[in-house]
Amino acid sequence: MIKVGLFIPCYIDQFYPKVGIATLELLHKIGLNIVYPLKQTCCGQPLANSGAHKEAIPVCKNFVRNFSEFDYIVSPSGSCVYYIREHYNILDQTNEVKKVRQNTYELCEFIVDVLGMEDLKIEYPHKVGIHQSCHGLRGLKLGMPSELVAKQFSKVHQLLGKAKGIEIISLDRKDECCGFGGTFSVIEPEVSVKMGKERIRDHQIKGAEIITATDMSCLMHLEGIIRRQNWDTKVVHIAEILNCNRL
Repeated sequence: MIKVGLFIPCYIDQFYPKVGIATLELLHKIGLNIVYPLKQTCCGQPLANSGAHKEAIPVCKNFVRNFSEFDYIVSPSGSCVYYIREHYNILDQTNEVKKVRQNTYELCEFIVDVLGMEDLKIEYPHKVGIHQSCHGLRGLKLGMPSELVAKQFSKVHQLLGKAKGIEIISLDRKDECCGFGGTFSVIEPEVSVKMGKERIRDHQIKGAEIITATDMSCLMHLEGIIRRQNWDTKVVHIAEILNCNRL
């Protein structure tokens, strides 16, 4: 049996632990041997996003120490996975570093590409809008961006589309940024909020009850706007949907 290490990003650990729990439960239900390294911390992305690349190196090395023993590392955060896979080139490329970079996967990507599963036998009778996060869509290739003239696909849609009772809404701008962008939302809050409102409105106009995504950071940004506007739309991480009401 493959040995899988579960990486839970710091913001999920601190603010949205239920997403981490849903990820763990889902992988257990699939039948995998899951280990959560207790000494894990951040992957280093927040430091790097702020330009502190050298300061991120010890954090990245700690990640490698914690996860190099596993066949696969799985995380419910596309942006963190993308950082590990593409930006751990700041480290000396030892065999351990290469292994970690090659074998770290976003949750949906892991289920579809590694496990070869598309139908998780779930029921979710809601109208759902899928926000395709930038890192996942264009970095991890979880889908085909609309600006490219090629056959369209989406691994997230593949998984959710098999759920009984679900209605996935069609958006006018299906892969536009929500405006979060990590530290961008701190440096340019007015622009960030404007972009977030437009993304939410696109879902609301089409009648979405739920907005889901592979990145809780995007959903955290959208949820903050929704709360301040007293809107009824809910945000739910895709791990929570895939883990619920199994048939």
